Amino acid sequence: MTIKLHDTLKGKKVDFVPLQDGEVTMYLCGPTVYNYAHIGNARPAVVFDLLARVLRRRYTVTFARNFTDVDDKINAASLESGEPISAITEKFSRIYNEDMAALGVLPPDVEPRATQHIGEMVAMIETLVDKGFAYESEGHVLFDVSSYEHYGALSRRSLREMIAGARVEVADYKKNAHDFVLWKPSTPELPGWDSPWGRGRPGWHIECSAMAEKHLGETIDIHAGGQDLVFPHHENEIAQSQCAHDGAPFARYWLHNGFLSIDHEKMSKSLGNVKLVHDLVETVPGEVIRLALLGAHYRQPLDWSQETMESARRMLDRLYGAVRGIEVTGEERAAAEPPDALVAALEDDLNTPRAMAEFFGLARELNKADDEPRKRSLAAQMYASGDLMGLLQSDPDAWFAGQDDSGLSAERIEALIDERTAARADRNFARADEIRNELGEAGVQIEDGPGGTTWRRSS
Repeated sequence: MTIKLHDTLKGKKVDFVPLQDGEVTMYLCGPTVYNYAHIGNARPAVVFDLLARVLRRRYTVTFARNFTDVDDKINAASLESGEPISAITEKFSRIYNEDMAALGVLPPDVEPRATQHIGEMVAMIETLVDKGFAYESEGHVLFDVSSYEHYGALSRRSLREMIAGARVEVADYKKNAHDFVLWKPSTPELPGWDSPWGRGRPGWHIECSAMAEKHLGETIDIHAGGQDLVFPHHENEIAQSQCAHDGAPFARYWLHNGFLSIDHEKMSKSLGNVKLVHDLVETVPGEVIRLALLGAHYRQPLDWSQETMESARRMLDRLYGAVRGIEVTGEERAAAEPPDALVAALEDDLNTPRAMAEFFGLARELNKADDEPRKRSLAAQMYASGDLMGLLQSDPDAWFAGQDDSGLSAERIEALIDERTAARADRNFARADEIRNELGEAGVQIEDGPGGTTWRRSS
């Protein structure tokens, strides 16, 4: 089966075929490191970590995720705190990696920093100026958007619409209001580097183009990021990269994850509802956060709430409960593969809801198995599925330590629910009521719905 991905530029799901047989290059826009990452920042990190895992089953992958460590927001944070810029960026780069690791995000193959690639940025800007796509004005260098006829193809909006929907800086040094900055001058107190246009620093958009070219080549296979980056960041990356490279495609596939809201409201400082990953991992297992972020299809909006996390916790309880008490050797785990249906779901544009349904089907099969070799085989498949999805990475007994106050394991709860379902099918409602009462006395609440019976432990 061919891997299928939804390409934002084409506007549809297409077959994925890498440029080089057997090899994949992939770039994800990383954080601007001036503060802690919030849960919205974590969604692309988790989603595209999963994509990299899926791709590695078939290909050799070079996955780059950058750090933006020169930016006006960093400068403002330094002025406000009195800390040196380098101290701020080093601190929050380290914390970001620690927080993402807590969510099961594997390190990228390449982690370029903008400040380490100023030479590449200057060279690309010089190329754009020489070819007539950029111009110098009052110490700035700007990209002339009118010189690129395909501008706006990614976001599928006319230039007028994009200008109306974005906060475009209008300045005297611009030929046109929508031209964007490639290089800008730095005053003595700001970071700066020597260039043909004087001491200055790069604009945000040129950073990713230069770093992607340096580490992955002129044309990369996959460029990923949040939906909020489609315009202007990714639109500008395409324009400057393709103009610098004589029209060669910058990225062959563009992938974007959907927005994240908090309790059905936009996350913002003004509403006081910003959820920081650094705070969440203090009280919530990283796997719970990871599964919550993967609960909806990556291209769909995701609403974050207490119920989102509680639901993910219950789902993980079911998975850990199924493998609890089953001894699987290292050799058995190494030889096991995830079920074909689960892999097929993930290879179909990262369909995580369908993949999780297959995961739970495997857990139900394991809960019903009574043959020890069969149990070990199914448990090994569950661990292989977990390794692919970044789940089931803890010891099951450690997972339940301190939270199994009911005395009922997750597998026992599942067995009782299955028995109750069978009793109801046989119209043995007295037994069904007995099981509901038994579960209730143990602090387990159940709820019947169109998709079956779900359960959770009472808080």
